[in-house]
Amino acid sequence: MNNILITICGRGGSKGIPGKNIKLLNGIPLIAYTINTARKYAENKGADIVLSTDDIDIKKTAEKYGITGDYFRPKEYATDKAGKADVIKDVLLFHEKKNKKRYEFIIDLDITSPLRTVDDIEIAIQKLMEEKRAINIFSVSSAKRNPYFNMIEESENGFVKLVKDIGAIKSRQEAPKVYDMNASFCIFRREYFDFGYEISITEKSLAFEMNHICFDLDEPEDFIIMGLMLRENLLDFVI
Repeated sequence: MNNILITICGRGGSKGIPGKNIKLLNGIPLIAYTINTARKYAENKGADIVLSTDDIDIKKTAEKYGITGDYFRPKEYATDKAGKADVIKDVLLFHEKKNKKRYEFIIDLDITSPLRTVDDIEIAIQKLMEEKRAINIFSVSSAKRNPYFNMIEESENGFVKLVKDIGAIKSRQEAPKVYDMNASFCIFRREYFDFGYEISITEKSLAFEMNHICFDLDEPEDFIIMGLMLRENLLDFVI
């Protein structure tokens, strides 16, 4: 059995949606959806689960759903400019020292993108294990817009152009396949942190395409949409 650490990172002080990480979504704190998925996976795989937060209310809410611990995120990693990789590495090193073991894989589950399943995680980590050269894998969804066909950017002369122009592509079907990073999860080999990577996209990254709807909660209307989908059972899978 591989040593696996599941990290759940939630900073207090959200500006876009105040109290976002513990805001009720269909009557349940948002963080609870991620905790429930993490616990289901951990039960089968013997994984450890840790919370990284600087907010006492987030910590107390997590404790109500079974996630306890003595780690509290340092101030330097509790700003909106702190990199996610640094945040994960800090809690990883803390728990490796505490538990006296080295984790082989780290699964980071994002609180604000909870539409994932245990199967998603299991298939993705298996894909990473099989590709020995890969350093990490992250979740993606099929993109609605394509930079080769219908996404533009402004040039220095004030006119617009395709973001990626490789010739006369007349339809979306002719354009190369592209994806949206949906922020739901990222799985790292331990070496990712040894090598000092700072972002998820590396020269040795894999993508796992979800075959169901998944999006993250950035704006207040996102909460309304996701809450409606949950209440009306509009999802074609169970989280």
